[in-house]
Amino acid sequence: MMKFFEDLAVGDRTGIGTHRFTADEIKAFAKAYDPQLFHLDEEAARHSHFGALCASGWHTAATWMRLMVHYRRREAEALDRRGEPIPAFGPSPGFRELKWFKPVFAGDTVSYATEVAEKRASLSRPEWGLVGFLNTGTNQHGETVVSFLSTAFVGRRPRARE
Repeated sequence: MMKFFEDLAVGDRTGIGTHRFTADEIKAFAKAYDPQLFHLDEEAARHSHFGALCASGWHTAATWMRLMVHYRRREAEALDRRGEPIPAFGPSPGFRELKWFKPVFAGDTVSYATEVAEKRASLSRPEWGLVGFLNTGTNQHGETVVSFLSTAFVGRRPRARE
């Protein structure tokens, strides 16, 4: 969603990419960041409440972030090739309501999307707007596996600042 603040509308939804979670990747992430046995060992995972090796919830959220950064980069490059202005995307003051609805098992493919949930002009920084996004990951069965609300500063068009 590489748009200026003024061009975003509540309800705008964009798919940012998909990712297939492999057993090796799940274990590598878990070893580095979430070393719980049901993320590290198939046999231990079989005896856990999940019943099989599954990705860390943090892994599913971090994958969303990687896909979002790559999506924005591709969009910015496309705008640049067309000679169009590239909207600024500022820092995020945070996220809330992170939910992991279903486990992501080895072999699952998750499709990630972002949707404009709310927006308002920044009173203290007139060159920016604040946009709230609902971010989701949906598995190959159409089940939402992760969601969270994030807020980000989005650049305003120069004429809108005057």
